[in-house]
Amino acid sequence: MTTTRLLTLLLATAALLIAKSAAEAACTISTTAVSFGSYNVFAGSADDGTGQITYRCTGTPTPLLTIQLDKGGSPSFSPRQMRNGSETLNFNLYLDSTRTTIWGDGTGGTQVYSQANPANGQSINLSVFGRIPAGQDVSAGTYSATVTATIFF
Repeated sequence: MTTTRLLTLLLATAALLIAKSAAEAACTISTTAVSFGSYNVFAGSADDGTGQITYRCTGTPTPLLTIQLDKGGSPSFSPRQMRNGSETLNFNLYLDSTRTTIWGDGTGGTQVYSQANPANGQSINLSVFGRIPAGQDVSAGTYSATVTATIFF
């Protein structure tokens, strides 16, 4: 019987190591936050940004590794929302560069990243593709959201 272990971290977290015995799988994961820069409310096109998740597993390979992203405090995955006080700015995070596959937990039309038998000892870099849709009338200020990535191995 296979047991599922999980590790939860914030996308802004630097690195985390799960220490296990040499025979068990252990994974490290680090992230680079998605940065959109300045959003122009008058721009006619979406504001895109990218971030990164890097993971590395050692020990006995797991048959399947998955990484999920949560709603980031938003009421739904589509759209996720950044906040500045009571104001919100819609955005989303995607698995693909065309920004069509929402990266979530596998519910509500979202998908998860999955890898069968992840490479033992190799660092794997995953891009996180973000988009803020155009045409949102919001006040100037700093908008943010904390999205949690969970790795199951």
